[in-house]
Amino acid sequence: MKDLSVLYQSQYKKAKETLDILEKQRAQIDFNLQSNPICSILHKELRTINLDIKITANELEHAESAIVKYNFLMQDK
Repeated sequence: MKDLSVLYQSQYKKAKETLDILEKQRAQIDFNLQSNPICSILHKELRTINLDIKITANELEHAESAIVKYNFLMQDK
């Protein structure tokens, strides 16, 4: 069971790092859109980044949930 705890904590950490990177990329795209608001390539990149952020946020939430469940199960023992 200890391996699961380490696995979920590792997944959480990696998802958090990925989310930070994606948010920085989104900020850069937003900045670029200010100077070129009709650029279709930037809008496509923004849609892709926003989707990646949602996916990563879901992974983060799943890892958090798994950690909480694991800790709850370990308290019962």
